[in-house]
Amino acid sequence: MTRELRAPRFLAALPAPVRWLAVPTALTCTVVVLVGSWSTPEKIETPTPAPKAAGYCRALADALPQELYGHPRKDPTPASPFVAAWASSPRVVLRCGVDRPETLNGPAALDVSPMIDDVTWWPQELGDGGYRYTVTMRKAYVELTVPKGSFANPMDVVAALSPVVAANIP
Repeated sequence: MTRELRAPRFLAALPAPVRWLAVPTALTCTVVVLVGSWSTPEKIETPTPAPKAAGYCRALADALPQELYGHPRKDPTPASPFVAAWASSPRVVLRCGVDRPETLNGPAALDVSPMIDDVTWWPQELGDGGYRYTVTMRKAYVELTVPKGSFANPMDVVAALSPVVAANIP
């Protein structure tokens, strides 16, 4: 027998049935570990808004749609009135009551922001090709993260949620 076809020494000492099952068992365990890690939900930080903003955020949470372009609402666990998510792949996440973005204190504040239904959405391109939009000029800051690949056009999501934001956050 050539050297390449010989079993490693530690396997050669085992009985034949154990040797035959060693590789399939190792592969099965690897697959189980990988599949288990894929289903681990991402950690979404829950904001802690000021009391007045929290009231607006609760009203917004009650008014948000249960479905967004065919994707059902699937909020993270534990549930919070300040975080909403839809089961697009990857997930679209809305957080209400976030702090004012630090980057708005610099030259980025001069960037052109789209206004839809009287709601100004300040866009930030994420490093992975997705977008984060922050509602400005309202009594509570609302952050909407639209990851790359979740929707063909991220502005579709912004347009769908603008009337709800306009109706609930002055």
